[in-house]
Amino acid sequence: MAQFSVNARRFDPYKNFKFRMKWDGRYVAGISKVGALKRTTEVVKHREGGDPSSSRKSPGRTEYDAITLERGVTHDKDFEQWANKVWNYGAGLGAETSLSDFRKDIILELYNEAGQLVIGYKIFRCWVSEFQAQADLDANANAVLIQTLKLENEGWERDTAITEPKEPSFVEPP
Repeated sequence: MAQFSVNARRFDPYKNFKFRMKWDGRYVAGISKVGALKRTTEVVKHREGGDPSSSRKSPGRTEYDAITLERGVTHDKDFEQWANKVWNYGAGLGAETSLSDFRKDIILELYNEAGQLVIGYKIFRCWVSEFQAQADLDANANAVLIQTLKLENEGWERDTAITEPKEPSFVEPP
């Protein structure tokens, strides 16, 4: 049975500029860019002994690419504190890594132009593999200072509990 949209007149895809990220049960301030969610499944080739002219293909191991987050530098220490759980310089011999809580499940939420939640993703067992406290400094530039977090993860899935909202209309049809 075909599944019909509640927004029968919407033909435009969602835009990529309205999103929020949540971890530890709260939204993280100032994230301006999130890398793509990408997974790749290896192809395992095999052939039958009686059919030497062609091979068959089966799915193998699935890998999830790291996700890069960018935001302007502020006094908020969320990025740095999470990165320090993986490696905290100067913590003392044997205490550089927090093995109990360096992984987090995070939520990525996407919104339509009206600010309604339309799509969500749950990203599992993330940890910081790369932290850039600030970008290059340039006295001749006129730009926001950006910090970057690279998150390794063990998979993601779409939150199917989020359904398509009825978008507001300024003019109701007669």
